[in-house]
Amino acid sequence: MYDKASLVQIPSGYKSGTLYSVVPNTDVGDFTVTGDPEGEATRVNKDGLIETVAADVPRLNYDPSNPQDPHLLLEPQRTNECLYSETLSSWSELNGGSLQTITDNDAIAPDGSLTASTITFTGTGTSLLRQFSNKAYTSNKHSSSFYAKKISGSGSVFFGITDTETEFTPTDEWVRYEVNNVTPTDFGSNLFLDLNFDCSEGDKIAVWGMQLEEGTYSTSVIETGGSAVTRTEDNAQIASGAEDIIGSQNEGTLFIDLEIPYDTTSSDYFQFCISDGATTDNRVLMNFRSGEAIFQVFSGGSSVGFCNTPVVKNTRIKVAASYKTNEFILYKDGTLADTIDTSGVVDFTTQMETIRYADFGNGLKFEAKVHQTMFFKEALSESELQALTT
Repeated sequence: MYDKASLVQIPSGYKSGTLYSVVPNTDVGDFTVTGDPEGEATRVNKDGLIETVAADVPRLNYDPSNPQDPHLLLEPQRTNECLYSETLSSWSELNGGSLQTITDNDAIAPDGSLTASTITFTGTGTSLLRQFSNKAYTSNKHSSSFYAKKISGSGSVFFGITDTETEFTPTDEWVRYEVNNVTPTDFGSNLFLDLNFDCSEGDKIAVWGMQLEEGTYSTSVIETGGSAVTRTEDNAQIASGAEDIIGSQNEGTLFIDLEIPYDTTSSDYFQFCISDGATTDNRVLMNFRSGEAIFQVFSGGSSVGFCNTPVVKNTRIKVAASYKTNEFILYKDGTLADTIDTSGVVDFTTQMETIRYADFGNGLKFEAKVHQTMFFKEALSESELQALTT
């Protein structure tokens, strides 16, 4: 089936502004990539360390459990409203200050630098550290995250936004803990983060990378040092000239191997789109929203094919959808995901020539960890779709 594919994008080769495809082995298949122009974006490299990437460099991110298989990290624009993400001494001590000693730059952080702060308990009890943001209260959904590691003892940490806290018990390894999809409580003041420690004498905990952002899920690390920092959205596309990849036939197959990040109860959604690049009349869409993968085809301005299947966040899935007149089929993880739609005529009125990790019509960007994307100029058979997604 790889021999049949006209596009195979496996994140591997890249340079600034470009993500190379395996097939075709020409610049026709290369994706133009834009990212943070200030170099604020981060990734996890093959050694498991967090590092910043230069402007417009594709973020090939590595999962520690699978260091040989990077994925393309595509994230929305986010702002870290936590003003001091590394220096814990800059946080306010609301109580328990006599029980602890805070030391900045005292432990090796997840990025390999000596920038993690430690809190050492000289007594037994609780202490509360708080970091106010410059952002006034809003009822919009927010998410928070931080890294923690136990140096000694068995103390625990309560972490969260305003009074929405979750208890974590740090381990001997750095772990990122998250409190996501929170509607902040109105305290009549700016939003803030709390680090509430419950420890005994001799306990020592290292923390790093505290983050507060508006959105239903936590994104990659955005470092701050006294002010809020914004990382712009990622974008990858073949904006024109993909006629030979897509073909002139009114049929095809789209395959994506990915993990979605958003909470399945939210209305967040993103789209992968093949289109004519000029109008919204002719599009092949793979949508992810409200806990579903939705395959939809527009031809001549009308929706002519629709299939959907449930998906779970932070779970790697393989989805493939084929289309031709009166036959629209969606497979997920080796199983027919929906009844076959047999009621639409595919007759694109203009040549399809763009491929985007975004929708052409409304600008909805793709947000996911993308392991592989493929396109075929023909509608594959059900047995081929099953094999492709198994």
